[in-house]
Amino acid sequence: MLIKVFGAAVQGIDATLITIEVNSSRGCMFYLVGLPDSAVKESHQRIISALQVNGYRIPTSNIIINMAPADIRKEGSAYDLPLAIGMLAAGEVIQPDKLNRYLMMGELSLDGSLQPIKGALPIAIKARELGFEGIIVPRQNALEAAVVNQIQVYGVENIKEVIEFFNGKQELTPTIVNTREEFYAQQSSFDLDFADVKGQENVKRALEVAAAGGHNIILIGAPGSGKSMVAKRIPTILPPMQLEESMEVTKIYSVAGMVDREYPLITKRPFRSVHHTVTRAALIGGGVIPNPGEISLAHGGVLFLDELAEFRKPVLEVLRQPLEEHKIRISRNSGCYEYPADFMLIAAMNPCPCGNYPDLNKCNCTKTQIQNYLGHVSQPFLDRMDLCVEASRVEYGELHKTGKEETSAEIRNRVCTARKIQEQRYEGTDIRTNSGIGVRQMEEFCQIGEKEEKLMRCAFSTMNLTARTYHKVLKVARTIADLDGEEQIGCSHLKEALGYRMLDKKYWGR
Repeated sequence: MLIKVFGAAVQGIDATLITIEVNSSRGCMFYLVGLPDSAVKESHQRIISALQVNGYRIPTSNIIINMAPADIRKEGSAYDLPLAIGMLAAGEVIQPDKLNRYLMMGELSLDGSLQPIKGALPIAIKARELGFEGIIVPRQNALEAAVVNQIQVYGVENIKEVIEFFNGKQELTPTIVNTREEFYAQQSSFDLDFADVKGQENVKRALEVAAAGGHNIILIGAPGSGKSMVAKRIPTILPPMQLEESMEVTKIYSVAGMVDREYPLITKRPFRSVHHTVTRAALIGGGVIPNPGEISLAHGGVLFLDELAEFRKPVLEVLRQPLEEHKIRISRNSGCYEYPADFMLIAAMNPCPCGNYPDLNKCNCTKTQIQNYLGHVSQPFLDRMDLCVEASRVEYGELHKTGKEETSAEIRNRVCTARKIQEQRYEGTDIRTNSGIGVRQMEEFCQIGEKEEKLMRCAFSTMNLTARTYHKVLKVARTIADLDGEEQIGCSHLKEALGYRMLDKKYWGR
């Protein structure tokens, strides 16, 4: 008897339908084909134990299982449930009438209970796209999968529930999540606020510009000047995520197995703070079975690199391509995996090993030590940063200033206004923010007048700008003009944007 059941394989952040064909005939052999890995091959033993404990037996016949399409490698233990159901249906233990209406995935324990899987959200999205009536997953994944509307999601604890469901002996209750209500309820609550930051007005202004245009920024300053403190508050001034953005980010975390079981939908922009001992694989993603790296987990939000000069140079250099393309491709023998990586890069560093340069009265580093320290940040990497800002030491008077500091909500309102201007400007294109303007679009969106062109010509030669940094200055100036509500980029906007490139020359002499 030939039976078909349906599962899914997750590649990158998207799922692909897997058809599991089970044929039962005379004999006593078991064959599993279709490019399964070791974990899938081991499912036979888990299935035997799970069924025996629950009072079922695998048909004592010749069983051939094909997992199609055969050119996609099937990885992991999540295929246990569809394989077991297919084998029981082929042995006429389960009625096959409803099998083609449901997609199912789940790892079996030896007692038949189901363990959580990775990628339940993209699997549910694929099931809805293909017109399945419902999806059956472990109970721990039910809320995550139920974020997808227009499809029934059934969370089960034991394989016996699934068997009795298909035999009409038990009804399963669909899991319901009010996605939009949950989404909007959690969007605007933050534990941190810019009102906590005393002084550092120039840094706050630079971060506002960076947030408004989606620009990358480096903060340089002595230890204790508040670089990390302000960086952690950047998500509080970024525009709220749209529901579509939230779903895309949640898909990445679902594939990585990092979704909160109780509140699966990610409603706030991610903030990923990476330690300087991070490896290349952890940063960009990798492994035998590729997983999203930190740059993909920061998609739609912020990637924060503290102590930038302490990172190994090869680790920093690997960021150059994702910063330009906003995605990362990982190639393995099993295939090519692509993950999104559209994030704001915020980096913080000391100006020297002791942190006191250029104050020569306090700095005890040699010239060679300073040059070697700053040399960890290469010219190509620095060119991909839009703003470079100095965080000076906070004076005692600023710490005890009685005036009320500007709140994150006030800054966020200005950022959102600037983003709306950009949204209208780039309607019908694939550009989201000013940082995404391509070279071909520069003339259209970053036009400057005669006076402004003269200013830029002078700055290009005196500041030794590269073509890339020249374009970045124009993009930042475009954002500053948007914050001012100006249609045309003026000299004042260009001067402020050029000011954010001055520290290149001060510290790196470039």
